[in-house]
Amino acid sequence: MVAMTTTPTRLPGSLPGALHLGGLTVETPVVLAPMAGITNAAYRRLCLEQMQAVGADGVFVCEMITSRGLVEGDAMTRSMLVFDELETRRSVQLYGTDPIHVGKAAEILCAEYGVAHIDLNFGCPVPKVTRKGGGGALPWKRGLLGAILENAVRAAAPYDVPVTMKTRKGIDDDHLTYLDAGRIAQEAGCAAIALHGRTVEQAYSGTADWASIAELVDHVDIPVLGNGDIWEATDALRMVEETGVAGVVVGRGCLGRPWLFRDLAAAFRGERIATLPRLGEVAAMMRRHAELLSLHMGEERGCKEFRKHVSWYLKGFPVGGALRHSLALIDSLATLDVLLSELDPDAVFPVAELGAPRGRQGTPRKRVVLPDGWLDDADGRDWLMAEDVSAASGG
Repeated sequence: MVAMTTTPTRLPGSLPGALHLGGLTVETPVVLAPMAGITNAAYRRLCLEQMQAVGADGVFVCEMITSRGLVEGDAMTRSMLVFDELETRRSVQLYGTDPIHVGKAAEILCAEYGVAHIDLNFGCPVPKVTRKGGGGALPWKRGLLGAILENAVRAAAPYDVPVTMKTRKGIDDDHLTYLDAGRIAQEAGCAAIALHGRTVEQAYSGTADWASIAELVDHVDIPVLGNGDIWEATDALRMVEETGVAGVVVGRGCLGRPWLFRDLAAAFRGERIATLPRLGEVAAMMRRHAELLSLHMGEERGCKEFRKHVSWYLKGFPVGGALRHSLALIDSLATLDVLLSELDPDAVFPVAELGAPRGRQGTPRKRVVLPDGWLDDADGRDWLMAEDVSAASGG
């Protein structure tokens, strides 16, 4: 556990209570979004440790798993289903375009992996996913979406495991699907729906449309979770106030800042904990992260996996280019220790980075890649396709 310097103050106003997902109660209504190559067991534990440090617990979702790979026993898919001993509430995001495979995969997750929550991905904007009609493209096919959700809910019901879905506003501004998706999710028996306030065309660019999230809240009776542009705990509270969501989903805002979950936990119980770690504290967090990766993957692979996180942790700190470069090439914990010792432990947190976007942003897509004739039929009940997408980012 890494200690962090914090400054607590009371926050005014009403706050949402616990998040209820079927029979599952989450006292702190905060969800870590699944992010490919990021939210492995090590990172989930790191964020969970921060929440538990202030006596809280949220939902920490495993990287996305493909239903076909799981059903067919693909070794790579199965290897992603690793959970840390601290994870007493296992949550997995499932991807699929075939109702039969999704239903079978949901049953496997419940029966063999003891998951407590299944989330279905209908928000991914990555072209290799949308060109197969998956991710954020699939809700256009209302009939197909309903069939997938119904099969997943039916498979998970005997295990009392709630099924939720995550989606975007739609393919683009001319092909919006989120209100229909919410209605279909409710009718299928989903426990909640999470909405990222961007279209597939936007990807991660621009500003999230929280007004659409508020509209969905008014449109359905099941809990709605808001996603998009939550960079600080105060953003989460503002989203709750502006939209009425039952909870929030946090993705890119926590990159290089696992302590954001400590701030979020405090915020949802009425306190503002502004975690502004000095560089020495950040270095300790970096070491903890690399240690957990090594524990789960072995030191060589764990250190390689850690490299991508270096720039996020050091964003805004006065660290020379040569040292940054060396840290991004570490091959052992011993090397990491030597390099971290070169950082100035007293360097203050760069407050200019607060509230600033993190991770990928990019620009809107010139066009969304879809299967031929995808937009000609909005039902798609008979549309079945091969799931040959091996990996994709969270939506």
